[in-house]
Amino acid sequence: RSFGIDSLGSEPTAKLLPRDEARQIYNSIVAKARDPGLLEFAGYGVIKSSVFPVPPGGTQTVRLTYEQLLTADGTDKSDRVDYVFPRTESLESTGVMWTFSADIRSQRPISTVYSPSHEIVTERIDPNHIAVKLMANSLAQPGSFRLSYLLPRNGDDLAASVLFYPDPEIGDGKGGYFLLLTGLPAKTPDADKGLQREVTIVIDRSGSMRGQKIEQAREAALQVVEGLREGERFNIIDYSDSIASFSDKPVVKDGDSIAKARAYLKGIQANGGTNIHDAVVEALRQEPTKGTLPVVLFLTDGLPTVGQTSESAIKEAAAKANTFNRRVFTFGVGFDVNAPLLRGLSLQTRAASTFVLPEENVEVKVGSVFRKLSGPVLAMPKLSPAGGNDAGRAVREIQPAALPDLYDGDQLVVLGQYTDAASRQLVLEGNFLGKQRTFEFSFEPAKATTRNGFVPRLWAGRKIATLIDQIRQSAADSHIADPAHDAKTKELVDEVVRLSTKWGILTEYTAFLAVEPGATGFGAADEVTPAMREAFKSAGGGGAPSGGRAAGNIDLLNAPGAPARSAPA
Repeated sequence: RSFGIDSLGSEPTAKLLPRDEARQIYNSIVAKARDPGLLEFAGYGVIKSSVFPVPPGGTQTVRLTYEQLLTADGTDKSDRVDYVFPRTESLESTGVMWTFSADIRSQRPISTVYSPSHEIVTERIDPNHIAVKLMANSLAQPGSFRLSYLLPRNGDDLAASVLFYPDPEIGDGKGGYFLLLTGLPAKTPDADKGLQREVTIVIDRSGSMRGQKIEQAREAALQVVEGLREGERFNIIDYSDSIASFSDKPVVKDGDSIAKARAYLKGIQANGGTNIHDAVVEALRQEPTKGTLPVVLFLTDGLPTVGQTSESAIKEAAAKANTFNRRVFTFGVGFDVNAPLLRGLSLQTRAASTFVLPEENVEVKVGSVFRKLSGPVLAMPKLSPAGGNDAGRAVREIQPAALPDLYDGDQLVVLGQYTDAASRQLVLEGNFLGKQRTFEFSFEPAKATTRNGFVPRLWAGRKIATLIDQIRQSAADSHIADPAHDAKTKELVDEVVRLSTKWGILTEYTAFLAVEPGATGFGAADEVTPAMREAFKSAGGGGAPSGGRAAGNIDLLNAPGAPARSAPA
């Protein structure tokens, strides 16, 4: 619709001319060392801009405005609107920094916004207005950016939409993969406002938390305590080698308890090791006040180094100690955390884990999670096809196997396989705002299309994550040094490699390899082991100079027994 260059003025000044005439004028101006700009179609769905000159070490900002009509895919429950921002799949594009933000407004309330391609952050301005930004860790990811949002037909109902991808290898050629996206009502009823929360904040005060981390942890804890409604309860547990607590049991929030909590937090000093086991057990063993929703916010920046350090033993102890069914929301700060342990503690309590990068603010991350914890809108959800056992076999390999509780603003993304093309209903049941409810959604595999190629890749990614968690658990329990060659874990590793190479997902058991024309991808002959050459052959390489792949082609190779960093690359 418009094209402009900032150096030529703040308003778009480009004129639309016949292509040949525009190119001729552009070349004429360039020859006179002036500063024109040209925008052309370079083929289907591709545009090319020519801007001259870009000053040495400088920046030239080009602004392009285009309009696109987004159609809604409707069901009896909701409408799904999809947006795609085309980008190259080339790994070289990861060196190009880019950002993305979206402002979504609708006459109907927006249930949820989801990106199957990149990690996003959403901010609900009001029920009909949501702002979207791309997470920093997604900026280096190649491939088109995809965004979907749901508009429920009934404002008080759950919105749902299903995407299908056909795969002739499943169900005698009639099956494939599906992605179910479910969003809670944009504006939930007031029924949950009477639910009182009881929050236990657990703070790591080991030596590695010194400086900015412990300061942010103190502020995050204070933010949570002050954010509680009058009459709700809280406690603070801090740990390093030993365990300490603000109170023997949760206390009611009031002016006196807030003042004492502020003084207690100020006195927390970082030193010593990290006793995660005892801190988790201490947080879970307290008996909650009757009629409250007990929640734990557990923060750490390291690995367990004191007391019981076994990952499996800590998760088992947590499961046994959690007799009051507390939800444990974990926060891993920095790069040195045991991510599988924190994810495991959250998943087995139907909560969620959050990871904070070194440059991110702990207080902001903790606050954003806590603001949603007014109680689960949908608790203990279960998904199944309608029609009994025969229908149950039509849907398989569900990821995640155990569905998490859904809080205000949450979305449920379920991936799986379907084995036939029959239309049926999916049933989602659970405790919805204190009452048992059942929701039904249309499941129509006839809508399957290869345009939804991201669906099986998302499913494979979740399946791989589940398998790797099982491998790590088995390796930790049995002290296995090399899971790829141990009888107990080799089958799991083989399946990870199969899914990784089939769907192009990098894991610790595979590695990317780029080769030049006519090359094997390896260096000198004495550097090539038979296993490396065989792996290259299985991935499509020739194993000899005459069998090389095309320039710039990148394959995933099995790197048995070694993480990606030590595999051929």
